[in-house]
Amino acid sequence: MLLPTSDHLRWAAIQILENYARCGVSRVTRGSDSLSADWAILPAAASSNAQATDSLDSSSPSKPLEVSPPIVPAPVSPRPLPPMPLVPLRSAAKDVTAASSRPTASNSAHFNIAEEKWIGPPLSIDARIEVFSALREQVAACRKCEELACSRTQTVFGTGSLNPRVVFFGEAPGADEDKKGEPFVGAAGQLLNKIINASQMKREDVYILNSLKCRPPGNRTPVDIEIENCRPFFEAQLDVLQPEFIVCLGAVAVRAVLQTTESVGRLRGRFHRYRKAKVLVTYHPAYLLRNESAKKFVWDDMQLLMGAMGLKLPNA
Repeated sequence: MLLPTSDHLRWAAIQILENYARCGVSRVTRGSDSLSADWAILPAAASSNAQATDSLDSSSPSKPLEVSPPIVPAPVSPRPLPPMPLVPLRSAAKDVTAASSRPTASNSAHFNIAEEKWIGPPLSIDARIEVFSALREQVAACRKCEELACSRTQTVFGTGSLNPRVVFFGEAPGADEDKKGEPFVGAAGQLLNKIINASQMKREDVYILNSLKCRPPGNRTPVDIEIENCRPFFEAQLDVLQPEFIVCLGAVAVRAVLQTTESVGRLRGRFHRYRKAKVLVTYHPAYLLRNESAKKFVWDDMQLLMGAMGLKLPNA
């Protein structure tokens, strides 16, 4: 795993200050320390203090930051920020965020597993832990979607087994998830737990993630640019996990994984393809809380999944 260079640290400090300015914060304060968010350029000496700019740990002793005055004390310019450098996540294999062919929803009920491959070979559990640790840090530092970055409490990475047969793929964090930092912990999450248990699986044996890592304000529906900004992250997660099955929960998950705007009703009831995984489309648990009549369709879909997994169907 490659560590960031001093140039990366310096750039990160600049990005953090500029984004604080975009969020309407004029100064960042820790005890008696403060950093002005209207610096356009940081001196070279700031790189040695980069850790102080992105760590507001209240347990650290408070002392003045030794940062020289800015070279140009000008307001933040409207120039676009450079793209955030992603840490290479594989040392002996292809980068998990490398560009790849985009999967689309299959128009056939049959599944052709030879058409797509995962990026890179399967990793050991220890390697998966290491890769996810680096990727989690990248997610936490991401500010591509300014509105989401300014309103979130924290990012929501994902949770579950690092060697799952099944991945449940949802929409975006809600208020409960934003507060706890874990996907599907609210009312919809409780219903998802019941669905998983009824399907002869356990939550700790599957992996759960969302299309977005940040909560949209007011729980609004994610827009396309937000899904695309998060795409390198969730595609990297899927390439590391390499599940046998992916369950898309709702239309937003379908847009993210299968990249189609076809409705859930038209796509459910058969398997589609994402690389080497079989993709099953069904309704989101939040939708079921509003439309209980759709629960029978989800149960039909989960029985289809259990059959493909070789599990004994209930009452069979």
